[in-house]
Amino acid sequence: MGLLENRIAFVTGAGAGVGRAIALAFAAEGARVAVADLNLEAAQSVAAEIEAKDGRALALKVDVGAPASVTQAIQRTVETFGGFDILINNAGICPMTRFDEITFDEWNRVLNVNLTGAFLCAQSAGAYLRQSQCGRIVNIVSLAARTGGVAVGAHYSASKGGLIALTKVLARLFAADGVTANCIAPGTLDTNMTASWSTETRESLRRQIPLGRLGRAEDVAAAVVYLCSDGAAFITGATLDVNGGQVMV
Repeated sequence: MGLLENRIAFVTGAGAGVGRAIALAFAAEGARVAVADLNLEAAQSVAAEIEAKDGRALALKVDVGAPASVTQAIQRTVETFGGFDILINNAGICPMTRFDEITFDEWNRVLNVNLTGAFLCAQSAGAYLRQSQCGRIVNIVSLAARTGGVAVGAHYSASKGGLIALTKVLARLFAADGVTANCIAPGTLDTNMTASWSTETRESLRRQIPLGRLGRAEDVAAAVVYLCSDGAAFITGATLDVNGGQVMV
């Protein structure tokens, strides 16, 4: 029996990268997974991967920054699977725009997806999570939220820092109903984005990590599975760093 047997999980940004790894890890542990992504074809591909291994999945097109889209997706998840236990706010965008060049519209777009999107999902899922006997919220933030990273855009760092604060609010708000809320803060990951960086940049970053390698999406997924398991029932309001020792705070 898996760690998340028969639990119902809703994962945003699950069509690729970290979100995909989380969705696959959840399914491997016995969860039923709503694979939510703005790119429906990507979500369908991940759902097909899960079903090919005899798991249960639902592909959903979701714009996390649009209230109606979020509400409809969460309601469809409940109607399809009969409940709602786990919310993973992973969807995010990360423009690498220099501080002086960030426009008002771009600032708002990043905050809308990365921070407001998590708020909308938590608000829409709140009543269902309260009814669950094992309610969990995990928000994917970033090392940049801990350090004020400047390699990424200021709007990205600010949105992820705000998400840490929102997580603490949710932890207090839902605690009476046994729902936990936590963050995972990945460090530098070996992703499609970093694959386009120069060899020199990647090697420089690798040397800063005591464990000697860039992180993998599966490293993040494993930490998320733990926080959603019974073993983490007394952990809430925390931020777990998954960065190979790149920064220790």
